[in-house]
Amino acid sequence: MSTQGFKRARTPAQREHRRHSILATTASMLEQMPVAEVSLNELSRRVGLAKSNVLNYFESREAILLELLDTEMEAWADELDRELVSVSALQGQRVSLLSRTLATSMDQRPVMCDLIAAQTAVLERNISTDATLLHKRRIGATVARIGESVQRFLPELDSADAYEILSITLLMASAVWPQAHPTQAVLAAYECAPEIAGTQRTFTDALGTAINLATTGLLAQKAGWASR
Repeated sequence: MSTQGFKRARTPAQREHRRHSILATTASMLEQMPVAEVSLNELSRRVGLAKSNVLNYFESREAILLELLDTEMEAWADELDRELVSVSALQGQRVSLLSRTLATSMDQRPVMCDLIAAQTAVLERNISTDATLLHKRRIGATVARIGESVQRFLPELDSADAYEILSITLLMASAVWPQAHPTQAVLAAYECAPEIAGTQRTFTDALGTAINLATTGLLAQKAGWASR
C-alpha cells in the first residue's frame, strides 16, 4: 500500500480523529460483510494507513471491533432513553410494547447485532486485560443506563430485574441474529426444501417473544413471592 501523503498524527485531536476514522471505516465494512470477513489488511487499505500504523491506535482487530460495539451500544442506549417513555397502559400491554421496542430497535442496528453475536466467541479472544477491563466497564455502564430506561417504562421492575431482562435480551440476540441471517448455502437449502424454511422466524419475532416470556415470567414470580 502506498503511504504517499501520509501525515503522522501528532496532537491528541489528530489522534482522536484518526481513531474515529478507523472506527467509521470498520462500521462501513460491517455494512457490507460479516465480522469474520473484516481483516486488518483490508481495513488498513480502506483507511489509507499501513497495518502497523493502525495497530498504533488499536492493539488488534478485535479491539477495534469491541470499541465499535461499545459505541454502537451507547447509541442504542440513547435511542431507548428517548423511546421508552412512561405510558398509561395495563402491565401486559407495557410488557408487549417493551419487548417489541427492544427487539425492533436491535433489528434496526445490524452492525451492533453482528458484533454482539461475535462478542464472546471471537472478539474477546485477542485482547489484553486492560482492553477487556475498558470494554466490560463501558458495556456495564451502558447496560445500567438501559436498565434505568426499562425501569422507567415498567416500574414494577427493580434494577436487578431490569439487568436480568437485558442479559437475556443480549444472550438471545447473540443466538437469534445469525439464525435469522443465514449463509448463502443455507438459503440455497431453503430454496430446495421450502418446508425447512417455513420453520424459520424473523429476528424481531423470535427475540420479542423471548423478551416477553422472560419479563412476564419474572413479574409473575415477583407477584407470587409478594403474595406469600
